[in-house]
Amino acid sequence: MQFAPEDRALLAALLTSLPRKVLRRLRLLVRPDTVLRWHRDLMRRRHAHICRPQRPGRPPTVPSIRTLILRLVRENPSRGYRRIHGELTTLGIKVAPSTVWEILKQAGLDPAPERASTTWADFLRSQANALLACDFIEAVTLSGQRQYVLAVIEHASRRVRVLGTTAHPSANWVTQAIRNLAMDLDDAGCRARFLLRDRDGKFPALMDEILAEAGITTVLTGIRMPRMNSIMERWVQSCRHELLDRCLIWNEHHLRHALREYERFYNKHRAHQTLNQAAPLRPVPDPITDPGQITDPNIRRRDRLGGVLHEYSYAA
Repeated sequence: MQFAPEDRALLAALLTSLPRKVLRRLRLLVRPDTVLRWHRDLMRRRHAHICRPQRPGRPPTVPSIRTLILRLVRENPSRGYRRIHGELTTLGIKVAPSTVWEILKQAGLDPAPERASTTWADFLRSQANALLACDFIEAVTLSGQRQYVLAVIEHASRRVRVLGTTAHPSANWVTQAIRNLAMDLDDAGCRARFLLRDRDGKFPALMDEILAEAGITTVLTGIRMPRMNSIMERWVQSCRHELLDRCLIWNEHHLRHALREYERFYNKHRAHQTLNQAAPLRPVPDPITDPGQITDPNIRRRDRLGGVLHEYSYAA
């Protein structure tokens, strides 16, 4: 037989006033320890009800304040909850530091962050206007000859410069390509201060001296740390995926022509997510407001390299 919670409470409350006949029958149904446990549970509930605070607890945080806290953390990733609390105080917003801590924990953020350490992505983003990056990319012609392409990219604008191609990247060839780059940067008004490169043996020591004369310091990437030169590596991947893997390279002359066409396409037409869909040398056009132009657009296609690359624009 099972007793409902109400039966247990009644029996526990009337334990001392029940007749002996009822107590004898009750002993056959439950043990004395069970009745005593019911009595303790009844007293615990009664005590909890009496001692329950009449004043409500701390009110929930206003959603706008919660949104502001997460915004401050997103825009200042190196600040912990104490620093965020101080910024709120300067704005006249009164919240407890523990409240900021709870909000960050609920959002999956570390209140006392390891975020204080600067990542390579944050460093490269903050220093983009002063950074260049270069690397060699390999291509193989139909005859099996291996060609080496030297390219440089600007971090801020994502503009690419293909410095040249050769089957034998000697020190003299690389040095002359870097001299041409220094003059090109000076003519374009580019004020770069650092150039990132890997530790490839094809880069001679004289290259660093030429860049130093132009006010550019060479920064070597760490061993097995591709993220230090991630933007250049991303361009290499794009060049392979969009050009080299989609066409057959006959010889060195054909490779130079293909790279020249891809450089124009990349700098003047190809949309870049990091530039809000603009190209390095082309801003995003104004949005179309004429509904008729959208419903019946007169768009023409221009093919580059026999249709490997497509460019779309409005017909004149």
